Amino acid sequence: MNPNPAAHTATTPPPLAHAASAAHATDPLILYGQHFSSRLLLGTARYPSPALLEQAVAAAQPAMLTAALRRQSAGNAEASRSFWTLLQNMQTPLLPNTAGCHSVQEAISTAEMARELYGTDWIKLEIIGDDYTLQPDTLNLVGAADQLLRRGFKVLPYSTEDLVLCLRLVDVGCQAVMPWAAPIGTGKGPLNPLALRTLRERVQVPLIVDAGLGLPSHACQVMEWGYDGVLLNTAVALALDPVRMAQAFAAAVRAGRDAFWAGTMTPQDSAQPSTPVLGTPFWHQP
Repeated sequence: MNPNPAAHTATTPPPLAHAASAAHATDPLILYGQHFSSRLLLGTARYPSPALLEQAVAAAQPAMLTAALRRQSAGNAEASRSFWTLLQNMQTPLLPNTAGCHSVQEAISTAEMARELYGTDWIKLEIIGDDYTLQPDTLNLVGAADQLLRRGFKVLPYSTEDLVLCLRLVDVGCQAVMPWAAPIGTGKGPLNPLALRTLRERVQVPLIVDAGLGLPSHACQVMEWGYDGVLLNTAVALALDPVRMAQAFAAAVRAGRDAFWAGTMTPQDSAQPSTPVLGTPFWHQP
């Protein structure tokens, strides 16, 4: 795929010089008008300890952290307060989510509670339609997003890679969509490259791959296709060394973005000499 500036928030490729950090500073992720210097979002669940979560966040410097209101409130009050204090201390923008919700009303109620508790209008909308695959409820997702947008939320809906579904989400006002690469927690990487690449070409808002990535190379690949960011949790939290893995994913996201703007070569069906005059005596060369 050739870079398509019209599909992205930045209209001019950033300079790809030796100062990589400066280049990425000129190519921010823009969601609902807000600029983010990183294109990596991190979840906050399943880390071996709060200390490792904090270190991983410091290493990756993500744009946002996701937190599930229902899961955090399911524990005891002291644990919930400690977790909330930890999130505040990390000073990273928070993206509450509606994980665990199975209906539109559940998702809306959870979003309203999250707004009151965390003091933010951002919400990652999740409505699970199947408990076995954790596939989003594609029939009710658009309606729920519509209602939340009307209530003033900045909605990032978790969806499948279905093109029509994502277009409908944009139609109701979503300024970004978060398709999965594979079912949550599987780490299988992009299972349907054709659909994901078609989605990138057709949907004219930022796209953030939300689930199913297990390796930094997976993140780099979708960024090479022109995706605007990735959201990770399990791949980092369950790594043997979550802090080093967080660093690896952050580097992969930056590399993929650079490759996208650089423009990849067109694959060839036959071998092409890298030195066209190979084997030609120098006195016969022009």
